[in-house]
Amino acid sequence: MDHVFGFSYGAPFVGNYEPPKCDFDTVRINLTVTSRGKQFDRLALMYLGDNEVFRTSTAEPTANGIVWTYVKEMSQYNSLWKSPQKLIFDLGNIINDVYTGSFNTTLTAHFSTKQNVKTADLILPISAKRSASNSSSAFQLPTDNTTVMYEVPAAASRAVVSISACGQSEEEFWWSNVFSEDTQDFESTVGGLYGYTPFREVQLYIDGILAGLVWPFPIIFTGGVAPGFWRPVVGTDAFDLRQPEIDISPFLPMIQDGKQHSFEIRVTGLNVSADGSATLANTVGSYWVVTGNIFIYVDSESSASKVTITGDNSRPKVDASLPVFAVTRNLIRNKTGGNDSLSYSVVVERVFGATSSLYSWSQKLSFSNHGLLNQQGYSQVNRQLTTGTNTITELGETPISNNISFQYPLVVNATYGLTLNETTIDSWMKRGLDFEATGGLGISTYTLTSGPSYLHTSQSGTAQYKSVTGGSSSSWGDTFNVFDGQTNGQSYHRSVHAVNGTVVYDTEPKGKNSASSPQDHGDTGRDSVRAIVGKGPGAFVN
Repeated sequence: MDHVFGFSYGAPFVGNYEPPKCDFDTVRINLTVTSRGKQFDRLALMYLGDNEVFRTSTAEPTANGIVWTYVKEMSQYNSLWKSPQKLIFDLGNIINDVYTGSFNTTLTAHFSTKQNVKTADLILPISAKRSASNSSSAFQLPTDNTTVMYEVPAAASRAVVSISACGQSEEEFWWSNVFSEDTQDFESTVGGLYGYTPFREVQLYIDGILAGLVWPFPIIFTGGVAPGFWRPVVGTDAFDLRQPEIDISPFLPMIQDGKQHSFEIRVTGLNVSADGSATLANTVGSYWVVTGNIFIYVDSESSASKVTITGDNSRPKVDASLPVFAVTRNLIRNKTGGNDSLSYSVVVERVFGATSSLYSWSQKLSFSNHGLLNQQGYSQVNRQLTTGTNTITELGETPISNNISFQYPLVVNATYGLTLNETTIDSWMKRGLDFEATGGLGISTYTLTSGPSYLHTSQSGTAQYKSVTGGSSSSWGDTFNVFDGQTNGQSYHRSVHAVNGTVVYDTEPKGKNSASSPQDHGDTGRDSVRAIVGKGPGAFVN
């Protein structure tokens, strides 16, 4: 692909892919993008047919121009790469007299043989299946019905579902949302807030039965909170949004009967009643971009699966107890009767399990978020922590288990200043993504590798933004980034310190140290914080 995304909403790149005339078991893609001018960060999705295989986002360009390259492991989709496909790359962008930055993109693929691990024999999309009309196949929740129907092959021995889901618009900063009853608490000062609490749960259903859960990582795109944080080092996973996995092997006995079965993805927040009790809302604000893939592995030693051999065609035993909630809320008014501050907290614990005669899938999840809006809503801080452990066990005389444990710490503070002449943002943050996995089947869409792996990432720093009404805008940032990982016994460590858009320290020998200066965007200032970063004071932004 060699394509310029200018005014491209609803107009993705569409091309025809033909497999190379060589044997291969390893595929890696190279995405290189250049841009110059003024532009927001944009979400991009890549499809092979109706299957989403890559979700990324753009960096925000500067007046002098930027370039970035991302190389991604794609061997987990080998069964798709082996046959001709319609390649769709959807990067919706706007070009006008204000937003001038196009995204010039080049996408190439490299095929090789490296004696790679076995990957799925069949990959079925949980998507809107719009490739025939040259369109993106992503669902939007809560408006779309995400149900798809499939007949699962009798020879399937294992099945794993990957979930790709992220919030946009009202849901981009879901981790900073308030209780729905508080969305108008600071209407007279900073405007309306977004609701359904800061808790989100992504659910997978098979034939209407809950089959597994994803508690999402709080992605922050390159324009999020304060742009100075993410120049030139973008937020964790912003260039490659991970796809958490749910092992549905315990459901195989139920769905290998030669009949069609339904698969559905839902996203929910919370409702909090007047008495302080919390329940799943079964909906969210507008909107989440959602797809999934069903990775099916066929037993290589027999035309029939273990399920067929054992004769077990019953539904699994499912433990889907409701989450345990603890919530608090305190709204304080000033002497004149106006709302001065709002503090709130949400703590959630949940366990889930599904067991058949051959496999057991279990999840133990924990979430907490403590939020405070003060200064009549002009300052907000959220302290959040999500942790969990997912385990798949092959039952038998000697059970074999694989598991992954993860945690997502997040602390973000932003204070907004508004006058007739200028708008300012002062912010600090500390966040991370950590996991430890024993490995398992194929190449994981979450760990992005096969075999045992470990990852610790952290980002911390301060950032400021200033926009002069009718004038220019500038941002400053000081961010320290740590990446520490190990895969199949090979370790990698890197620490990078960036100040005002320039890398001033890098443990990588090829890293470049140079002087720093504030980033002048040279654009016309905007008088709404919400128009700049998608949250904070200002009118609702669609």
